[in-house]
Amino acid sequence: MTGAFDAQLLLSVFITLFVIMDPPGTVPIFLALTGTMTRAERSRAARQAVLVALGVVVAFAVFGQGLLSYMHISLAALQGSGGLLLLVVAMELLTGKAEEPQPAAAGRVNVALVPLGTPLLAGPGAIVATMVFVQQAEQTWDWVVIALGILGVHLCLYLAMRFAGAVHRVLGESGTTLVTRIAGLLLAAIAVQLVADAVRAFVTEG
Repeated sequence: MTGAFDAQLLLSVFITLFVIMDPPGTVPIFLALTGTMTRAERSRAARQAVLVALGVVVAFAVFGQGLLSYMHISLAALQGSGGLLLLVVAMELLTGKAEEPQPAAAGRVNVALVPLGTPLLAGPGAIVATMVFVQQAEQTWDWVVIALGILGVHLCLYLAMRFAGAVHRVLGESGTTLVTRIAGLLLAAIAVQLVADAVRAFVTEG
């Protein structure tokens, strides 16, 4: 390997992705989307969501720029689509639809995959930030440092969701319902901001 270990880059990658992916902030949304699950099911959902998010982030880090260029898709378009999908999820949280028990045969999408894994965790912000770091990498050690930063943030995400059950027991049903509504409102605001940023980017590019 060439170069040397860059601790400043590691800190930059970790802090940037930590703020964007927001492990503490995922707890109320995770509780809202997994409220009808057992403890074992919630633990499995946390593991699946983190693995999906990690897979998406790594895939875009390696192939993202080439894929978007090949399909003539701008980063603004990716950001806008993610915002719209999050807005749909936010409406379900605000109306209580996401809390309704669903039979296994209903064929609903696994919430650990969508919307938790993506676009909530591995959303446009995290994807774009990772792609920027990768594009700025100049040596082999930079790739290693970026990988360590990504793994560190995903470990924090897993721990936050893995122990969300303890938070659920403390809050109780009424407290969880209140947190769910607040989470829905905040998620809606995040979604609208993503769409607004995408529109602003389109206008600037135009």
